[in-house]
Amino acid sequence: GVLTSFAYPIEDSEEKLIVATTRLETMLGDTAVAIHPEDARYKHLHGKHVIHPFNGRRIPIVCDGELVDMAFGTGAVKITPAHDPNDYECGKRHKLEFITVLTPDGAINHNGSQFEGMMRYDARIAVEAALKEKGLYIGKEPNKMRLGLCSRSGDILEPMITPQWYVNCDGMAKRSTDAVRNGELKIVPADHEKTWFQWLDNIRDWCVSRQLWWGHQIPAWFATKKGETGVLKTDMKNNDRWVVARSEEDAYAKAEKLLGCSRDEIQLERDEDVLDTWFSSGLFPFSVMGWPEQTDDLKAFYPTSLLETGLDILFFWVARMVMMGLQLTDKLPFHTVYLHAMVRDKEGRKMSKSLGNVIDPLEVISGCTLETLLAKLDGGNLPAKEVARAKKDQQADFPDGIPECGSDALRFGLLAYTVQGRDVNLDMKRVVGYRMFCNKLWNATRFALQFVSDFQPTANILEELMGSGKMAIRDKFIISRLMACSEAVNDFFTNYKFGDAQQAAYSYWMNDVCDVYLELIKPVVYDKTDENKDNRWAAQASLWVAIEAGLRILHPMMPFVTEELWQRLPGRGTLGESEPESIMLTKFPECNQSYRNLEYEESMETTMNIVRACRSLRQQYNIGNKVLTHYFVKIATGKQEDAANSQTDDIKTLGKASAVDINLEEDAVPKSVGIVVVDESTTVLMDIKGLVDYAAEIKKLEKQLSKTTGPMQQLETKMAAPGYEENVSDEVKATNTERLDGLKKKADDIQQAITNFKNLDEIEKAG
Repeated sequence: GVLTSFAYPIEDSEEKLIVATTRLETMLGDTAVAIHPEDARYKHLHGKHVIHPFNGRRIPIVCDGELVDMAFGTGAVKITPAHDPNDYECGKRHKLEFITVLTPDGAINHNGSQFEGMMRYDARIAVEAALKEKGLYIGKEPNKMRLGLCSRSGDILEPMITPQWYVNCDGMAKRSTDAVRNGELKIVPADHEKTWFQWLDNIRDWCVSRQLWWGHQIPAWFATKKGETGVLKTDMKNNDRWVVARSEEDAYAKAEKLLGCSRDEIQLERDEDVLDTWFSSGLFPFSVMGWPEQTDDLKAFYPTSLLETGLDILFFWVARMVMMGLQLTDKLPFHTVYLHAMVRDKEGRKMSKSLGNVIDPLEVISGCTLETLLAKLDGGNLPAKEVARAKKDQQADFPDGIPECGSDALRFGLLAYTVQGRDVNLDMKRVVGYRMFCNKLWNATRFALQFVSDFQPTANILEELMGSGKMAIRDKFIISRLMACSEAVNDFFTNYKFGDAQQAAYSYWMNDVCDVYLELIKPVVYDKTDENKDNRWAAQASLWVAIEAGLRILHPMMPFVTEELWQRLPGRGTLGESEPESIMLTKFPECNQSYRNLEYEESMETTMNIVRACRSLRQQYNIGNKVLTHYFVKIATGKQEDAANSQTDDIKTLGKASAVDINLEEDAVPKSVGIVVVDESTTVLMDIKGLVDYAAEIKKLEKQLSKTTGPMQQLETKMAAPGYEENVSDEVKATNTERLDGLKKKADDIQQAITNFKNLDEIEKAG
């Protein structure tokens, strides 16, 4: 832009006061010149006036330390309250006149003296020429500035005061903040209360006028007498001519009193403006129930309980609903507001068409090829340059398109993200991961169904199971974990911690059901002998309960797959008249504390620590899946030893063992064993005699060692080179040091493994 300087002549003086502006035509609406009260250059001008060069208007010189920067320009600022936001505030502080000099179509109006009728940019040139004629023009200089542009037409926006309708919000805002402070209204997460107070404690009058062709038309009429001239509705001096009424009939009645004449002498013109969308939306909680009539729906369903919405409209919509609910119904429209996070792309960028990073939920659910994604960009209305950039980003983000994930995986994935705070940086790979969980859930449940194919549940199966006396520790463990999951998910749902609820349900299915219990009961269910009848029934009943209740826990988060699997459970349709037809109609699981048993959970934890050590030993010595091994467990006496002894069969099942011995005498343990130390109280040993080809293993390890020592020696040579310490950055040195330490540890581990194999080879040969 261009900064144009000109001078105002000071009243009754030869002195002039120089000001500058980027919009010279607005000087026609100047109503003050501001100086800093502490500026020594202008102390003698306090309380004086300048004279407008075109209309002779006396313009006061005001002192304003808030607006004026003494060090910028001349330290004097022209004030046009009707055409600049900062000047507007200054005008209110000093009670200045607000003179509008532009018409709605951008021409100079009747306040523009000889420039009336000119378009704003033509007037800018004409004003400059007129100032030169009067000897008041000083000069121009380039000036960097920000311009507001219309997103549709590209025109430069012009700040301008026009008559608008406002709502005084002071009382409503105070009631709304009081409701949060005294706990009547709860905002979740609570850290958004700060935003609530920031907006409402500093509330301003709410402009509810909008110049749109849709919406609720403002119920206001401008009243004049027929034949009356010079009374313009755009002139704020005539604000007293406006009447607000519920109907045109009421408006006429008010106008009769206002103008003191009969109806046939009155002319009413309704304001064409419509109410702010947020004003109409603020009425939503009660207007949909028939308000202002006291309908049965309003009495039954208002106030509501919970509002769930985005954090970005906490003030624009939520606060307006609360304020208007309190003002118009004297009730809060809801007692809790839950604010969900904003969904962004994986890099944290806001989704926009121009970036090409908008993810359509339907494309995630059904899948979409890259070609389709790119074709949608071509069919849009983006400029060619933005289309090219968007295509490049989409090709980078979705080189193979978007895989079909289904709505359950998308919902479950979005829930998982809610634990991270304000924003969801959506990575499609994570959603695809939860599609894999859906597959795991489907396959695991279908696999488990074969275990209960000949099982007949009853309506009270859980109570019968717990009172049967037939349950093994593993059965009591899974029921206890089910109760723990039910308790946790209920608590998380109650407190709107949906991400934590998702994680609790996910952990129960993956860790407790799939990884532990399903594996433990395989030999039990496959054994159909009479001697195993009770154990088998208990395992089947526990599994049926664990799956059925587990599906109900998951159902709010994954409704479709859980409904399908629930319908396939054995016994469906045979559990009595009270049996629901759909999982949607079942009662959500609750924790029965009498079924929680921490002792059995601790016992299973001890067992699983031993099992993990067994698996580690098998992996370390490359033992084939079909080869059963002999384990020796050294464990502290007491509860841990009791757990290991009572769950020896479970250790054998999951550890693929031929035998498991607990706390044997040292002499009874063979010398050719592999060892894993679990912790200070537990050590697991595996007899590897005859199971390992030591020469082959040593050869493989030596090959790995040579591949490790080469890069390690190269890095050592590089770090020891002259000038390394002086010329290499600290960041690179730290990276190299960390890499060298890793290579050294790897080499030491491989060397130790080679030594161990050699020792075992010697022991086995000696034996």
